[in-house]
Amino acid sequence: MIKVNLNNAKIDYDDDYIISEISKQLKINKSNIKKYFIIKKSLDARKKPNVFYCLQLAVELENSLEKKLNFPQIDLKLDKLNYKKIKSETRPIVIGFGPSGMFCALSLARMGLRPIVYEQGSDVDQRKIDVNTFWQSGTLNKFSNVQFGEGGAGTFSDGKLNTNLHNNYCNLVINEFYFHGAPKEILYQNKPHIGSDKLCDVVKNIRMEIISLGGEIHFNSKLVDIKLEGNVLKGIAIQNVKTKEKKCFDAKILCLCLGHSARDTFELLYKLGIKIKQKPFAMGVRIEQKATSVNTMQYGKGYNKLLPNADYKLVVHLPNGRSVFTFCMCPGGVVVASSSEEGEIVTNGMSNFARNGEYSNSALLVNVTPEDFNSSHPLAGIYFQQKYERLAYSLGGGDFSAPIQCVGSFLYDKKNLGKCSYLPKYKLTELKYCLPNFVYESLKQGLIKLNEKYNFSNDEDMLIGIETRSSCPLTLVRNENFESSIKGIFPCGEGAGYAGGIVSSAVDGIKLAEKIYAGISSGSCCETSF
Repeated sequence: MIKVNLNNAKIDYDDDYIISEISKQLKINKSNIKKYFIIKKSLDARKKPNVFYCLQLAVELENSLEKKLNFPQIDLKLDKLNYKKIKSETRPIVIGFGPSGMFCALSLARMGLRPIVYEQGSDVDQRKIDVNTFWQSGTLNKFSNVQFGEGGAGTFSDGKLNTNLHNNYCNLVINEFYFHGAPKEILYQNKPHIGSDKLCDVVKNIRMEIISLGGEIHFNSKLVDIKLEGNVLKGIAIQNVKTKEKKCFDAKILCLCLGHSARDTFELLYKLGIKIKQKPFAMGVRIEQKATSVNTMQYGKGYNKLLPNADYKLVVHLPNGRSVFTFCMCPGGVVVASSSEEGEIVTNGMSNFARNGEYSNSALLVNVTPEDFNSSHPLAGIYFQQKYERLAYSLGGGDFSAPIQCVGSFLYDKKNLGKCSYLPKYKLTELKYCLPNFVYESLKQGLIKLNEKYNFSNDEDMLIGIETRSSCPLTLVRNENFESSIKGIFPCGEGAGYAGGIVSSAVDGIKLAEKIYAGISSGSCCETSF
C-alpha cells in the first residue's frame, strides 16, 4: 500500500469524495483504487471558519499499480504485546486493576506467569450501578466509585489516549485497546479517545483474556496488610470489602498498580517504611461552557455544524511564578462527582465517545509544589488535598453538592448566576473559601489573561469546585528494576508517581511486567539491591 495525504478534505467527506481526491492526486482512474484506510486524521482550523480535515491514507490499488507510482510504501500491520511464555511457580500479585494493573496483568498473562489481581472496587457492570447511584442520590460506596473499580479512574472520564510520550509502547497500548473492542478511530485520531460508554466493554474484554490465560482477578478485594521479614516481602492480607473476611497469602512479587486516590494504601506503605517522596501536582476547579461557545471560539462564527465539538488547551504564566492551565478537556461532556471518601468533594470531567452533549468542560488548574505543603511528611500532599476537599464539601452544604460560581462573580463580584451539569446537586457560593489563597489569586489572574485571547462568558460559564486529583502528590521511590526500597514490592503507574493518564499508566504497567519477566527468566527476580 502507498501513503497519500489529503490536506484539505472537506468536513462532510464520504467514500466517493475520498476516492475522487485519491484519483486526482495519483492521476489514475477511480476504478484502479481497490481500497483505502485512514491512518491519521486531524482538523486544520487556521483559516476559520473554513475548517478542513487533514487525512493521511493508506491506499491499495488494483494490479499492484502502486509499485509504478512514486509514493511512499506503508505497512498497516498492527503490533500487539507478544512474549515467549515461560513457566514459573511464582505467580506475581497485582494490586489494582486500573490501566497500569490491567496492562501489567495482561502482559504477565501472555508471558505465561498467571498473575493474581486484587481490586478493591467492583467489576465494571456493578461499578456503573454504584457510580450512577452516587450521582443520582449522593450515596457513596467508598470502595466502588469513580476512583476505584475495574478500569480505574479513566473509565469514568473520557478514555483519553493522548500522551506526551511518543514511543512504540504507546502504539501497543492503543492497538490493544482496539483489539479488545475500542472504536477503530483511536488508531488514527490526532487526539484519540474511547469514551466512557465504550471503555466499559473494553476493560471487560481485557479481563476475560487475562482469565483465559490462567490469570485470576478478584474484585471487592482490598490489600489491608503486608508482611515483611526484615526488608523482604513475605506475604499479604486481603480483605473482602463486603463480607469483611480477611485472608493471608504468601507473596514474593507484589506489583503495586495503585491509583492516585489509594490514600489508605499510601498510609500502610508509609508505616512499613517504604521510601516515599513528595511530588508536585496541580489543583483548581472545573470550568464549564456551552459547547457551542467553545466551537465558535475554535472554529469561528458560522462554523460548519458537522464539525465535532471542539476542544482547547490553554496555559498562561503569571508574574507570581505560577502557571494556570487547562487539563483533561471534555468536549460535549459533563462535570462528574468523583469523591472516594465521605465528607470530601472531588470533581472530574467525563465524555462519551460521541462527545455530543450540550456542555464542554475542562480542569482549570494551578501548579502546586511541595513547598506549599508546609510539611516534610512524605504524605503531606495527600493531607493538603484532603484539607481543601473537606472545605469544598462543607461549602457545598455537606451533602456532596458541589460549590459553584459563575466567572463574572468569581472575577468581578457580579451577581452569581447560572447552572451546570454536575450531579447530584450544586450550590451557588464563593469558591475562594475552599481554595488555597495562592490558587484562588492565580486563577483570577489567569482567567483575566486568558480572556485577552479566549472569551469565558461572565454569566454563563461556570466554575465548579474543586479539582484536586489531576495527579498523585507523591512518588513511591523505585530503582532501575522498578523495585521499591522493600525487596519484592514493585510500585507502578499513576498512584506510584510514574505516570499521568491512561496510556502512560498502561505503558508503565507493561514495562514493570517486562522487568519481572526478565528477572524470573534469569533467576534473579527479587534478588536485586535497592
